[in-house]
Amino acid sequence: MAKELAVFEKWPFKVPNIKSAIAKEKRFVEDFKAASSPEEALSIWKKHAKSNDLLENEVTHISVLYSLDTTNKKYEKAMNVVNEGMPLVQAEGNAWNKALLESPYRPFLEQKLGSLLFQMTEYQLKSFDERIVEESIEENKLTMQYGALIASAKVPFRGQVYNLPQMGKFMQDVDRETRKEASEAYYSYLDANIKDKAEEIYDSLVKVRTKMAKKLGYASYTDLAYFRMSRFDYTKDDVAAYREQIREIVTPMAAKITQANLRRIGIRSPRLYDLSLTFKEGNPLPKGTTDDKIEAAKKMYAELSPETGYFFSFMADHHVMDLEAKPGKQSGGYMTYFPKYGIPFIFSNFNGTSGDVDVLTHEFGHSFQAYMARGIKIPEYRSPTMESCEIDSMSMEFFAEPWMNLFFEEPDKYRYVHLADSITFLPYGVTVDEFQHWVYDNPDATPAERDAKWHELEEKYTPYKVALYKDCPYMATGHRWLTQSHIFECPFYYIDYTLAQVMAFQFFNLDRKNHALAWKRYLKLCKMGGKYPFRSLVKKDGMKDPFEPGVVSKSIKPLLKVLKSYNVD
Repeated sequence: MAKELAVFEKWPFKVPNIKSAIAKEKRFVEDFKAASSPEEALSIWKKHAKSNDLLENEVTHISVLYSLDTTNKKYEKAMNVVNEGMPLVQAEGNAWNKALLESPYRPFLEQKLGSLLFQMTEYQLKSFDERIVEESIEENKLTMQYGALIASAKVPFRGQVYNLPQMGKFMQDVDRETRKEASEAYYSYLDANIKDKAEEIYDSLVKVRTKMAKKLGYASYTDLAYFRMSRFDYTKDDVAAYREQIREIVTPMAAKITQANLRRIGIRSPRLYDLSLTFKEGNPLPKGTTDDKIEAAKKMYAELSPETGYFFSFMADHHVMDLEAKPGKQSGGYMTYFPKYGIPFIFSNFNGTSGDVDVLTHEFGHSFQAYMARGIKIPEYRSPTMESCEIDSMSMEFFAEPWMNLFFEEPDKYRYVHLADSITFLPYGVTVDEFQHWVYDNPDATPAERDAKWHELEEKYTPYKVALYKDCPYMATGHRWLTQSHIFECPFYYIDYTLAQVMAFQFFNLDRKNHALAWKRYLKLCKMGGKYPFRSLVKKDGMKDPFEPGVVSKSIKPLLKVLKSYNVD
């Protein structure tokens, strides 16, 4: 990582020349096929990898800038170039992939680059080719429309106007009337301004994705999606059995936690807007400004380890974190990576709640993994598959818990909320996953049928919440999923969070017994990057596979004692 790197605002802005990128890709294919020795073929592969890193850097820069300000016409225009042009580049990249797999020097290349790279390449060919370029462009346009729709939200509330993330602090307010009014304003806005448009966009997305799958010879988009998600070592059946573990073991636990929270705040007839409050005197709120939180994080990471201390300060100094909610900014949070500079970027929407601190731990965990694996020369191995990536972020949340006194006046209250929310998240996470499986198995379903299915799955996995929806027509009629961006933008990327959460619980349990061993395994996990598929990566790190029977129970049941140990009542 170059210390002379400029701050983010001064990075050069460049829109990729799509025609040039396609021509360059063609030359690489021709040169690779003409290689007269395995050493020459490897040399060309390395040049191709470097070229791809530079193109990815430009595309990522544009994507980040647009997400920071969706109203900026310059960034919107550049984003349209990317969305329309990259599928064409990807189509040309298929010729490269085919040449790599068919190379007479493949045994030599596999020895040097690893067999997993070739399996990844096979999956890329199974998930994309020239026949679906038109559909890929349409998919990009639709997801961009959805992002802009959510980012454009302007919710009127008590004489002011707020975006969706900014409403979060009012919906957690200690005053019940404020929570009620904020909830009504939020859901009324979604009902009047978001619901129908989002349903329409999603209907188009389901149809275009199904068309892609059919063109490539798959029975449904689900089959195609598993290749797109690089799920090398587990199947739909494995996922279904895992979801059942969550329903049997975690749903009852989550119900008890939720009921205990409602009793604690003293609400006899609870409503939906009461679910967001954990303590009668209010949820734990972080101290200070955004700058104060960054300074607290610097201290925390300096004490956690030399690696985390140096790296967080480097990120702060180079402004590769944009944390506060602003008009026109996309919702949510993410980490992305700039291969040219060897540095990640953290995007978030601080809203004054404890979620601000979650970002400083969760997204930093992603960033730290990227930093630890930056020296991996094979780009495909730097980042793990999605579910493995989330282990890095969710585990970091728990490694950071001893330092919560830097952020909160009553740190045990934060620790309680964080752990309780992590457990109760799991049933929701598998609801999202089963919903998506159903949607793509039934691509001709109407929007009303999708909403009904969502409601049915909520009854299955989170019945303790559904009972509180009666005063909120938007939620009672099955529309919660419309603001879950992953369903629109990253289909099937949600079970990954639940698998990683179970893994993070394992690290938390180990950390409380033996911090040195837990941190050693965590560093090893980060450094391995994506050299192995999910289940192999877990085993090589000495941890337990969440798909195995009994692992969910063993990972989560000890946490009930931890919850009781916090000084919160």
